Amino acid sequence: MPTAKNGTNGRIDVRKTYKLFIAGEFVRSESGRAFRFDGNVNIPRGSRKDLRDAVRAARGAVSGWSARTAMNRGQILYRAAEMLDGRRAQFVELLGLGRAANKEVDEAVEALVWYAGWTDKVAQVIGGTNPVSGPYFNFTIPEPTGVVGIVAPEEPALVGLVRRVAPALCGGNTVVVLAPQENPLPTLTLAEVLATSDVPAGVANVLSGFRKELLPWLSAHMDVNAIDVAGCTADEVTEIEKAAADNVKRVVKHPAGELSPYLITAFMEMKTVWHPVGV
Repeated sequence: MPTAKNGTNGRIDVRKTYKLFIAGEFVRSESGRAFRFDGNVNIPRGSRKDLRDAVRAARGAVSGWSARTAMNRGQILYRAAEMLDGRRAQFVELLGLGRAANKEVDEAVEALVWYAGWTDKVAQVIGGTNPVSGPYFNFTIPEPTGVVGIVAPEEPALVGLVRRVAPALCGGNTVVVLAPQENPLPTLTLAEVLATSDVPAGVANVLSGFRKELLPWLSAHMDVNAIDVAGCTADEVTEIEKAAADNVKRVVKHPAGELSPYLITAFMEMKTVWHPVGV
């Protein structure tokens, strides 16, 4: 029996078990595989089947999430900001402590609040009424693209991801996130924040593992409508574009950085609606 004690008051520390986040549940990889991070942390190594399960969950959640009112989606994103801020100490430690880590958490919280405020403004800003000749109205209305794959940037590990996930969710899309291979802990822990923020099951799904195993299948999956390649190398982007061409999947290459309304519209489609006058 082990006798060594750690932590305070002689209590043995409980080592955290990291898991994938699929369909609102924390699950182990179906293959049972894991890889070592930072010498002593086991990270689940997602498989092709895990990816398929995540995409299936995201597809099933699109209709419900997009049908919610813009205000409700904003409330949920704001709740995520509250939960992230409440776990500040944990994220600061994961990001290496110090002023830079605190600043990154601040920016991640700000991003969630900022995009929460955009949910009920997108339609008014990019939609509109078009002048036509005839006894009818012609409207342009933005609609979500659907399932969005997001390749999380390696750096900054937290705010870089939040600035990609928040705008996709803001517009009514669902997401499948591939965590950074070099530093997956902030992404896997952010999944715990989303799980406690009233985000419906399947709306946000998080996978960790080896990018070379998962990225080709995410790129070519016929039920993924768009993919954000912010965390990809130039060679990876080239391969993604080739795979995505088979089903005309949208590839978004907007550079990681500042908050941008463009990232909301990048994952939306413009729908034209005709309506008779007086009806």
